[in-house]
Amino acid sequence: MSFDTLAALTLFAFVGAITPGPNNIMIMASGANFGLRRSLPHALGIAVGCGIMVFLSGLGLTGLFEVFPLALTVMRGASVVYLLYLAWRLATAAAPEAGGEARRPLSFLGAALFQWVNPKAWALVLVAIAAYLPQPSPAPALAAGLIFVVVSLPSVLIWAKLGEGLRHVLADRRRLRIFNATMACLLLASLWPILRG
Repeated sequence: MSFDTLAALTLFAFVGAITPGPNNIMIMASGANFGLRRSLPHALGIAVGCGIMVFLSGLGLTGLFEVFPLALTVMRGASVVYLLYLAWRLATAAAPEAGGEARRPLSFLGAALFQWVNPKAWALVLVAIAAYLPQPSPAPALAAGLIFVVVSLPSVLIWAKLGEGLRHVLADRRRLRIFNATMACLLLASLWPILRG
């Protein structure tokens, strides 16, 4: 992979990672609800999960969708169901100090696995592979995966820090409920490209 291709892929990964989408909405809500430190496993899971997706796709995984188009339909359905669940979970979240069920941020594994049903992550991966890795090859696929990890982590940490910065405003339970409901609605809005077809 040439330096020009690496630079272009890095810029593409940065723009994809820093712009709003399901990951950034969820990590910002996590920062607001749990703080940056407790959201670190979630952030690492996003970065590593996305990097693994890019790596495996660079080895030819996305070609399976051409051979088995039903797999894409199943993934879309799983995306819708899981995003609906996450939106519901976010909208009904109680304040961290409230009684009842102990609340925790999304785990490393949960965030990494979420990438496989994240519509924005799939859109980014498919474009990245088509534009920058047209032929399946291990070394470029590994380089691309590492670029996504290195670029995604600081990007999602910025969103988590933004959420954490809102904690003083959201100390009031009513404001926190409104914030969580708004984030849930934005998460639901991210379903539009899938539902549109």
